Amino acid sequence: MRHGKKHNHLGRKTAHRKAMLANMACSLIEHKRINTTVAKAKALRVFVEPLITKSKADTTHNRRIVFSYLRNKYAVTELFREVSVKVADRPGGYVRIIKLGNRQGDNAPMAMVELVDYNEIYNPKGAKAKKSTRRSRRGGSKKAETTSQVEDKATEEKSEE
Repeated sequence: MRHGKKHNHLGRKTAHRKAMLANMACSLIEHKRINTTVAKAKALRVFVEPLITKSKADTTHNRRIVFSYLRNKYAVTELFREVSVKVADRPGGYVRIIKLGNRQGDNAPMAMVELVDYNEIYNPKGAKAKKSTRRSRRGGSKKAETTSQVEDKATEEKSEE
């Protein structure tokens, strides 16, 4: 039975677990991406996402609450300055877990934990938007040719100048 099992204890006593999660959260905030096991990554997500939510409102009370969890003033400063600005319009889901496969030595399942808004590959808002063209089903190829010819002429005129 699973009575009272709200989170994964990760095979550690309470103080060790809290210290480990605080250190991992500080590393995640500082480096924006860390590698760890899947179980620790899932525990870290539950630990750090409420702290990021608190950082959206920069008040003394919220800073003190976050500091009581992280115990690192540089990580708290980074969280409230840079990270909170990037996640201001996001309603939640600040952390992404990407599974990497198994570790060589003990075959433990590994994962990469990253802050979502700091990855330009997966984040379409961070990257430049693709240029879209309007196409119709009827005569689309002729329009595509004419637009490409117009663009070619425009580039030739710029190069002549």
